[in-house]
Amino acid sequence: MTAAARTDDLAWVLTDGTIGMQVQCLGLATAAGLTPIVKRIEPSLLLRLFPRLGEIPGIAASAGGDPLTPPWPDVVISCGRRTAGAALAIRRKASADAAHAAAPPLLAHIQDPRIDPNVFDLLVVPLHDPARGPTVVNTLGALNPHDPARLAAAAEALDPLIQDLSRPRVAVSVGGSNKRYDFSGEAVARFVSDLRHLAQSSGAALLVATSRRTDSETRKALAEGLADVPGWVWTGEGENPYLGFLGLADAIVVTSDSVNMVSEACATGKPVMVASVETETGRLAAFHDRLRDAGLTRPFAGELEVYNYEPLNETARVGELLREKLSARRG
Repeated sequence: MTAAARTDDLAWVLTDGTIGMQVQCLGLATAAGLTPIVKRIEPSLLLRLFPRLGEIPGIAASAGGDPLTPPWPDVVISCGRRTAGAALAIRRKASADAAHAAAPPLLAHIQDPRIDPNVFDLLVVPLHDPARGPTVVNTLGALNPHDPARLAAAAEALDPLIQDLSRPRVAVSVGGSNKRYDFSGEAVARFVSDLRHLAQSSGAALLVATSRRTDSETRKALAEGLADVPGWVWTGEGENPYLGFLGLADAIVVTSDSVNMVSEACATGKPVMVASVETETGRLAAFHDRLRDAGLTRPFAGELEVYNYEPLNETARVGELLREKLSARRG
């Protein structure tokens, strides 16, 4: 029997404003049947660097942001090393509160904070990270809140704006440079050329959505290089059509820099072609190797790929595990 979250389960989602991490927390909360309170926090530098300090009395969970005061939650959902210490501090404060009759908050943390996994009740870690243990759940991709119903609603709202575009329609999700991955001008030019070839060879209309990390030069190269290609290039003005594009697309091209965007594409069950704008290395390369080996993605080389696979549904799986843990604590 599927466990159920109680309507009175109080959940906090911790965020320092990093949207990619907040999205994963909200995805887990939704999948667990919870309606969380989002707590925007500002952990100190020491707490971000040394999360276990959160277990020491007198160490504040946050130096600013939303208040972290009773009533204490039943579950705290956090993501990344920067909020791990705050989660530990909240549990410590709740445990020390004589007026808090319930059990200490259950801690569900996403991404490996590089501390003992057993300090969490549930640690959700990608397979390409090394953490293992009795509290660890390993996932193939990142969690997200974009279930089929949400994608369908976004597609329905956007459909009148693209109904005259030819099929197939290919969503193109574009990320940007990060500390391990640089979008050079030369690499972006090759990517734009491959997109043009895709549209010309398949007759596809392109639904291009840039992201927060997409730099101005890449946005300009996409807008100018695809100006005569059927479709829509969204470079940041107005409401973001990203979810609608995923819902309306027949296939998806996504740049390889973003684990989140690739995972979200694979959750649709549509063909996903991964564009290596720059060569992946380390854990990012291992992530893409696993997806290709599992038959979820294929490399993008300017051609439309058509194939089938079972949609990636890690969020629902982990959400059920969290529901079970909450149910077990209630007895």
